Amino acid sequence: MSQSTRACQRYLDRFFRSYPDPALQKRATKALRFLAAGDGPLAGKPAGWAAGIIYALVNRGRRGCGVPGILNAEIERFFGVSMGTVRKRAAQVLRAMEV
Repeated sequence: MSQSTRACQRYLDRFFRSYPDPALQKRATKALRFLAAGDGPLAGKPAGWAAGIIYALVNRGRRGCGVPGILNAEIERFFGVSMGTVRKRAAQVLRAMEV
């Protein structure tokens, strides 16, 4: 597991300690493992990838509308990335998971 992937997992762990959702946590961990097994490294901030994974999973199959029960501003503060980054990473996650 790369250093970037481990850092992303730490962000996911931190998020789910603050916002517990065991089912989503399990899916997020699987998605991260899937992404890590891909062709290239996860370029960019691990926090952006973690937020993107969560956003992609909660909005999969429907129009993106945020993370239920959490304001977009809270997501931005929690991960230290913009919603533009979150949405960009979520789109990349969804494309990777289509394969």
